[in-house]
Amino acid sequence: MSTVTSAPVLKAEFRLFRREPGSVFWILGFPTALLVILGSIPSFREPSADFGGLRTIDVYVPIAVLLGMIVAGLQAMPPVVTGYRERGILRRMSTTPVRPSALLGAQMAIHGASALVSSVLVLVVGRIAFDVPLPGRLVGYLLALVLSIVVALALGALVCALAGTTKVASAIGSVIFFPSMFCAGVWIPVQAMPDVLGSIVECTPFGAAAQALNQAAAGDWPAWSHLGVLVLWAVVLTGGAARWFRWE
Repeated sequence: MSTVTSAPVLKAEFRLFRREPGSVFWILGFPTALLVILGSIPSFREPSADFGGLRTIDVYVPIAVLLGMIVAGLQAMPPVVTGYRERGILRRMSTTPVRPSALLGAQMAIHGASALVSSVLVLVVGRIAFDVPLPGRLVGYLLALVLSIVVALALGALVCALAGTTKVASAIGSVIFFPSMFCAGVWIPVQAMPDVLGSIVECTPFGAAAQALNQAAAGDWPAWSHLGVLVLWAVVLTGGAARWFRWE
């Protein structure tokens, strides 16, 4: 894919993305808004023995970071790509110098960048509004963050591959969305889960991501087991998407 053919597609898709206020809000605004709501609860700003002396709001910053990429991968990207397939846009693009893969790459780049911006917003607001420390092991945090975004986009690409229509994509995305939020710790932080449940959740992509981000935020290098789970899921999901994805 040449830069000549992909850059105009990326620019056009970014303009269309900006015209979707729903996607922009849910990816960029919702995680930060949720963090502000939780941080407004006085008990969430008090140290908790359940989290080793950390405050609940400290624990929820990595969770809010994950929420943005889960929304981007499962709720925002699949309906767009399957909509293009459903309307025959990908089939028509295949007859032009611009390959359909350029469009898919543009979508993944836009939603990946949006998830990254969402993560930065959460970290900044957490620091300024609630005095949440910035990640103590920045390199480890960035590595875990990038791997998590890759997994989220690969999962979204797999949904695009399996869904023939926009309605089916939205349905599959919604079915996966809520378990993904649970594994990320939205309702119960992974650290507070019972041992058996926590061990199971850590084998899921967003459970491993939550633990890796928490460890890096605390100043430790993310456990290689958690990073390995993320890499394994990225490979499996990407392979599945490549195998089953069809342009028509």
